[in-house]
Amino acid sequence: MKRHRILLYNYVLGLILIHLTSCVTQKNVEILQDDESVSKSYTETNIEDYHIKPFDELYIEISSLDEAAATVFTSSASQQFSSQGSIQPYGASLVSYTVDKTGQLLLPLIGQIQVKDKTIPQAIEIIKDSLYNILNQPIVKMKLVNRFVSVLGEVRNPGHFAYSQEKLTIFDALGIAGDINEYGNRREVLLARNENGKNARIILDLTNPDILSSKYYIIKPNDLVYVKPLRKKFWGMREFPFAITLSAISTAILLYNVVK
Repeated sequence: MKRHRILLYNYVLGLILIHLTSCVTQKNVEILQDDESVSKSYTETNIEDYHIKPFDELYIEISSLDEAAATVFTSSASQQFSSQGSIQPYGASLVSYTVDKTGQLLLPLIGQIQVKDKTIPQAIEIIKDSLYNILNQPIVKMKLVNRFVSVLGEVRNPGHFAYSQEKLTIFDALGIAGDINEYGNRREVLLARNENGKNARIILDLTNPDILSSKYYIIKPNDLVYVKPLRKKFWGMREFPFAITLSAISTAILLYNVVK
């Protein structure tokens, strides 16, 4: 009987220890942690302008004093988008121009234009120079419409998301995915990025305030953000049947007392 009592005590103690070690503390879920209570400011690093790549989709709006001549560059669908005053990434792709695999952009009347590795302002100037012999004082607007970011791992709504803003931070991307859940490791967030034809793998610590001045603070189109799980999750504590286990303990104690 004494042996059974010891086994029962060990069993209960083991369950308590497992429960305690599986708990996620406040320090596990906080971001931008700092022991000092004073306010600080962080200088944002200079972010390079986006350089156009093959297969990019560019929404281009061309106008001039000669409206009749400029309509050749504008479809009825793009006129509708322009009149609405906003461009949604998925919808704008239907009226955009796609850069081919060699970096060429094909425009009506102008023909092929090399835009690979050019910034948006540089590409605008190239198109404007090509239009001076066709249109009277041409005005060119251009926007990259295939801006996507993938957010995977320990977030509430993982997925592949389109965005339209020029500047998207790592926290904005996580916000789109519903934020990191309680079992996400905020000290090890993986950022995968293609730079100059090479896939870079960067580990970010979101608990360190210095992330605000990191060059990886701003997300680039087609980046992948992966939130690693905490080691606590591997014990399966999120789905651990605590209610059933506690009920079993109560039953075992009751039976033990009855038998005793």
